[in-house]
Amino acid sequence: MEVRAIVVSGYGFNADAELAEAFRLAGAVVERVHLSELLASPQRLESARILAFPGGFSFGDHLGSGQVVALLCRRRLRPALKRFAEDGGLVIGVCNGFQALLRMGMLPNRDSGLGGGTWTIEASLVHNASGRFIDDWVEVEFEAGSRCVWTRGLSSRSLPVRHGEGRFMTRDEASLDSMEAEGLIALRYAKGDNPNGSERDVAGICDPTGRVLGLMPHPEAFLIRENHPQRRRGNRDRPGIELFEKGVGVARDSS
Repeated sequence: MEVRAIVVSGYGFNADAELAEAFRLAGAVVERVHLSELLASPQRLESARILAFPGGFSFGDHLGSGQVVALLCRRRLRPALKRFAEDGGLVIGVCNGFQALLRMGMLPNRDSGLGGGTWTIEASLVHNASGRFIDDWVEVEFEAGSRCVWTRGLSSRSLPVRHGEGRFMTRDEASLDSMEAEGLIALRYAKGDNPNGSERDVAGICDPTGRVLGLMPHPEAFLIRENHPQRRRGNRDRPGIELFEKGVGVARDSS
């Protein structure tokens, strides 16, 4: 069955082409839609099973990474996004997209089992502990006990990171404890490879349904082995395309 994916573009997102290619290679029919078009016509979500927010520097990050996108989506897309999630749609936010999902409250959205909830903001991504922009490759490990359908069964691997505000922090220790207990931590930086100082090495989280995922590493920038900088030295890491294949497969099975 055909799986349609919408990849958001415009206003400073700059990894939408990479993200669209990832979904195309994973077997989805992909449409890149400018955020302004989606805000004007939220019903466009009704034709899709996957919605993806890419990396980049939306609105120049002038009010904080992902902040303007988050405010626009909370004000003009929230009902449509809630329906999309309740109908079984999958959502992913990578880097700047993850920042937006956290700041609009769609993640972790712990008070909802079906994508509704109050969208209470419990976590954020702040400036890296080093105070520097990071452009590197890091080792990540996927949580075996996570609810996340995008990462289920994936093995550890290296993925690229490129961000200045990637340090995952929660509003309090109790919130992070609850995320841990509820299986909402989807992936972590491997021990000793935390590039930004994120609490408990968190690199990505999901919502209680497991269908909404946000992560800082860029799996869409490692779609084939030749993308890896150590390819000539025998690196055998499995590319990030597997994550997108998981998502497309779940969307197809639930259609």
